Amino acid sequence: MPELIAPTTRLHAAWLDARADWGPGVHEDGFGLRPEDEVDSPEGFAAWVARLTAEPGSVCRWIVEDGQVLGGIGLRHGPEDYVRVFGHIGYGVRPSARRRGLATWALGRMLAEAHDLEQVLVVCEDGNTASMKAIERNGGVFDGMYGTLRRYLIKTR
Repeated sequence: MPELIAPTTRLHAAWLDARADWGPGVHEDGFGLRPEDEVDSPEGFAAWVARLTAEPGSVCRWIVEDGQVLGGIGLRHGPEDYVRVFGHIGYGVRPSARRRGLATWALGRMLAEAHDLEQVLVVCEDGNTASMKAIERNGGVFDGMYGTLRRYLIKTR
């Protein structure tokens, strides 16, 4: 059974395995990884985890099952310009763990964390059918396009 947990240094090897599943580049959606983050060394990974857990206005969780990191999901409250483009919630599931409903499940759990917001904006790339379904299964209502991004609003109250 999967669970959502706060980022932790004890899963360094498992997180690196998940990153390898995605392949090269910084595109592990939902993890809050920035190009300048160095996560290969224990020290760099610890610094990144410390930033994730201390960032004001955000909640980051990892989707974990049997010691494996299957994905990540984050709730953002700001800055306003970033949220306006990329949404309040971002998530990603590693390729080998897809088609199990994990994104739908994790998004539903994270919506409970957004109780202080009347509604949240969730976006996905146009053509990402799996993500569109996860958002719609959680009450997402299509709100238009922003470039190649589909925008959905989900009421939380």
